[in-house]
Amino acid sequence: MVQRWSQLPLDQALVCAGRVRAFVQSLADEVAQATGTRRCGVPDCGPAALMDQLTVMVYDASAAEVTATRPSTLVQDLVRLRHELG
Repeated sequence: MVQRWSQLPLDQALVCAGRVRAFVQSLADEVAQATGTRRCGVPDCGPAALMDQLTVMVYDASAAEVTATRPSTLVQDLVRLRHELG
């Protein structure tokens, strides 16, 4: 996913950024719920930082055991997102 993102032309990355950002936010919300912390918005740092944000949220979801309730779904979501990048 990260490698493909780095290969995208900027215009295509901008088109896909909203879907990726929404997924990152959904992971952040799940982590907050799993850890009993307050939900907060993931800042929009632009397409250059989006894969770093995704990487951190996937790590946090794993650490918070969010994936224990949906491991195959997380993988499927990442695969679907990767395919949407083209």
